Amino acid sequence: MSLVKRNNVMFPSLMNEILRPDWVGGVDNFKDSAPAANVKETESEYLLELAVPGRKKEDFNVEIDNDILTISSEVKSEENKEDDGYTRKEFTFSSFKRVFSLPETISLDKINATYEDGILKFVLPKKEEALPKPKRLIEIG
Repeated sequence: MSLVKRNNVMFPSLMNEILRPDWVGGVDNFKDSAPAANVKETESEYLLELAVPGRKKEDFNVEIDNDILTISSEVKSEENKEDDGYTRKEFTFSSFKRVFSLPETISLDKINATYEDGILKFVLPKKEEALPKPKRLIEIG
């Protein structure tokens, strides 16, 4: 036996259309959300990737303060269209801010960042003392 959650709204898609802020045909309400992030740890470094398509590397602001990595971006654009004597202006504004707490094992002065194909990549190398030590043979005397 499985449980089924029922929606008490008679016509859910119709209700969603009516309750949308732009149901009269105004400007679409876009959900601005933080970009998705992937974090991977290897023996020598951490790799951080953020999916942020459609931007330029100049659009990003990256700061490190007290082992806190802050990545933010703000993009504004304006488009004018004239047709049959009517003028319509469309503004687009998009921004995000992601904050990551860095472990003490990160070498902050060696962090490297690149932006390619919509992916913002950070290489966060570990400090020398945080790297795994090679095995060593101890002789019994």
